[in-house]
Amino acid sequence: MEQHHAVVIGAGIGGLTAAAALHHQGWTVTVLERAAALAPVGAGIALAPNALRALDTIGLGDDIRALSAWQGDGGVRAPGGRWLSRTDSRAAARRFGGPLVLLHRATLIDLLLSRLPAGTLRTGSPATPAEAGGTGRPALVTTPTGEIGADLVVAADGIASPARRALFPGHPQPAYAGFTTWRMVVPGPDRPFAPHETWGRGMMWGSQPLKDGRVYAYAGAVVPAGGRAPDERAELLRRFGDWHHPVPDILAAADPATVLRHDVHTMAVPLPAYHRGRTALLGDAAHAMPPSLGQGGNQAVEDAVVLAHRLAAPGATVPDALAAYTRDRLPRTTDVTRRSARAARLSTLGSRPGVALRNTVLTAAGLLAPGLGLRALDGIADWRPPTHPYAA
Repeated sequence: MEQHHAVVIGAGIGGLTAAAALHHQGWTVTVLERAAALAPVGAGIALAPNALRALDTIGLGDDIRALSAWQGDGGVRAPGGRWLSRTDSRAAARRFGGPLVLLHRATLIDLLLSRLPAGTLRTGSPATPAEAGGTGRPALVTTPTGEIGADLVVAADGIASPARRALFPGHPQPAYAGFTTWRMVVPGPDRPFAPHETWGRGMMWGSQPLKDGRVYAYAGAVVPAGGRAPDERAELLRRFGDWHHPVPDILAAADPATVLRHDVHTMAVPLPAYHRGRTALLGDAAHAMPPSLGQGGNQAVEDAVVLAHRLAAPGATVPDALAAYTRDRLPRTTDVTRRSARAARLSTLGSRPGVALRNTVLTAAGLLAPGLGLRALDGIADWRPPTHPYAA
């Protein structure tokens, strides 16, 4: 059999899933990562049933389902603790065909790396596309040690993607979404709590238990772009310290050095395509979105398995497979990005009348139609990976 070679730029979740999916299809893969090492960071990720089914295609879905910690109810609360809406994990699993799993990003990275041969990953290797390639000519990437040619280049190099700028130099870059986020993983508090998001006025907080007893916590606030505090934990205490349990306990347990802060950017103007020649964009590099539906990483996982699926089609050339990948993924991710932006606006409303109306509607809807909040993921979390012959 002809041996194909792919270069993946970026060793995040999308890049490593693409590498594992391509390796599963018989490709030789090289992953180039700018960072000197894949150091674990203090953040979690929520994998919805759509991403778990995608990971089933490389044999990882059940390993991750075993890490599910959400067994009861959860929902949305007000800063004083009142429940605005409730969601049951069993109802969610029935609706979408499986659980929602919260886990540490480092755990997922390790599982993905376990599916790759030794030597696949090269850290300390920044890379950018030099030539997109095409029919009869390879794609080329530039690295500190010279150019590398490949049958396929997958650029999964994040929101600030140099690859995207190289492939689509005139296209608008991701825009500031209007709010910043903080993330941390801390030891669990002594008193139990139900998973929740809490929506205040121009601010939101989330507390999600992990299987190992720790808690993944995240927060957001409508602030000008580029802001930074000398002590981000102190900034969180100022904003959220008087909110309901377990928020104060989580902040008390947080190590200031591990609190991550990032401004949120979104691809407000979709790209015309997710490929050029033999080079494909994937994940945040292609469709950065607000985290409000928790789908950023999930969509990157979907991208990866659909890309590998298209490349495995009998008789498909790489350029033709990438054109099909764009047709598959561009409409879906554009829709998910827009829905995520709408959810972000709802959770970070800043006007008092708007917040009061939102909370009243959520409470009434929860009483009249329990589980209504799950509908936000209809058409997203129920996605299934393609099979041959492909059906969109």
